Amino acid sequence: MALINIKIEGIPYQVEEGLTILQAAKKCGYEIPSLCTFPGGECNQGSCRVCLVEATGARGLVASCVYPVAEGMEIRISSPAAVEARRESVELLLSNHNKNCQQCDKNGQCELLYVANLTGARDDAFAGVHSETHLDRLAPGLVRDTSKCILCGRCVARCQNAHGIGILGYENRGFNTYIAPAGDRSFAESPCIQCGQCVNVCPTGALMEHSEIDLVDEAMKAGKHVIVQVAPAVRAALGEEFGYPVGTPMTGKMIAALRRLGFERVYDVNFGADLTIMEEGTELLDRLQNGGVLPMITSCSPGWVNYAEYNYGEHLPHLSSCKSPHQMQGAIIKSYWAAQYGIEPEDIFVVSVMPCVAKKYEKEREQEKVNGIPDVDAVITTRELARMIRRSGILFKRLPDEEWDQDICGDYSGAGVIFGVTGGVMEAALRTVHYKLTGKEKEEIIFEEVRGHEGGIREASIDIGGTTVRVAMASGMRSAKVLLDEIKEGKSPYHFIEIMGCPGGCINGGGQPYVRSCFLPDEDDDIMETYKEKRANALYSEDERQVIRQSHNNPQIIELYEKFLGEPNSHKAHELLHTSYGERFPER
Repeated sequence: MALINIKIEGIPYQVEEGLTILQAAKKCGYEIPSLCTFPGGECNQGSCRVCLVEATGARGLVASCVYPVAEGMEIRISSPAAVEARRESVELLLSNHNKNCQQCDKNGQCELLYVANLTGARDDAFAGVHSETHLDRLAPGLVRDTSKCILCGRCVARCQNAHGIGILGYENRGFNTYIAPAGDRSFAESPCIQCGQCVNVCPTGALMEHSEIDLVDEAMKAGKHVIVQVAPAVRAALGEEFGYPVGTPMTGKMIAALRRLGFERVYDVNFGADLTIMEEGTELLDRLQNGGVLPMITSCSPGWVNYAEYNYGEHLPHLSSCKSPHQMQGAIIKSYWAAQYGIEPEDIFVVSVMPCVAKKYEKEREQEKVNGIPDVDAVITTRELARMIRRSGILFKRLPDEEWDQDICGDYSGAGVIFGVTGGVMEAALRTVHYKLTGKEKEEIIFEEVRGHEGGIREASIDIGGTTVRVAMASGMRSAKVLLDEIKEGKSPYHFIEIMGCPGGCINGGGQPYVRSCFLPDEDDDIMETYKEKRANALYSEDERQVIRQSHNNPQIIELYEKFLGEPNSHKAHELLHTSYGERFPER
């Protein structure tokens, strides 16, 4: 990339041609406040007007997030006109904003409050009528409150760029403009996959996950046997909430915190992941050997399942019938575990800690119940767990490292750990499929061919004992659509496809800690890629530390089949661990 000469505040710099003023300023050590840009580089065309600066060659002030640098350009960030304009832009946003900051779940992570402090904006600079509030609390996963929306458009861009489905858009014009699914429908009445990516990029509290902390409180107060199970990606990100470097595994301290919160048992969903591989791997082999529907597609991501039911109903037979790991484990806790301890399933309350907002919807599905009893009763996100820890006065950094409860659901393999990163479900399945096809373990456990998420799609041909298995991995529905359209056109060359709803997989789920670049001004422009990589490495490193790294070698999984389920894909297994899907046609 060619370098060009510019000046910022009279100081000469050389920067790459093609950068915006905002990007160039950051590389040169200046922070220009902005609200419509966010990690990943997506921007809504300078809509917030908070990043205004002076630049030679421009007529008046320009939005630095969209205005490109040019040879010889002189930029002034701190001129009186620019400083006043930025402050007034924020003051205008504040004038129409619901400022109940004390009750807002994004208190401490609010970018509007951050730039208000940065620009010196006054709360009462402008007064007048507030626009009408639209409040949507109907969807299990998401809450939309337009009284806190600043119309930055980040959610609109994120939904379109990650998934290509454009659920959110602008309704009305002028002062009456607000953001909503088409026709101001609820998320529950639109083809929203409830992945929560819009929540992750919202700079205020206008979009939030539907908190279920109160459900956990009520269950404990009622004297239920409250069991908690934690997804693998949570441990890779929870530390960020308490000041640890990105990618620091927090398994031991997380377990200690959960015990101090009062949970009766603390289990790892990796047990359920191992169980999923036993069922899913067996299902794949059956399809390969007996002419079943191919390619088979994984079904662990409820966001992806939602997308398939809305948009590719005719291809639902391609999905594995397996429930996701936390639903499987919940079903085992309320059946086998309950029987071992003489407890009625109705008296057990299963809480899943997930990196995912769509899991809140998943647990509500009728197909995820056994005899009318839900497998899982509450889902809280990584962020919600952090809130529970903080409100309980637990000093997270002072906690000792503790171990999972070991009875019945305690053991897990390294294969279960890597479910949280794109390609992880595929790799875990291949480790077991290799054994099932060849009768021996793969000498090199790692399947490097299926690791990585660059470009959104990864494909590989794996030779297993003379049998070539063609596989593909996709994360984010924009990428998944490419593979799904190949199936629709009869051109898919694959046997097995893994699809994750969120770009990069669960490590980048809609319930993970926020990545706020404004709070991290020294981070590079590829901040989200850095976070994904470091969180993924935390899971791969835990896999490498495990003595057992294949699901079929988990001793408690072996015992579960011997004493209770019989064999993978048995009638009992199908009753408890498998599900079904159906086409959905919301009004559009």
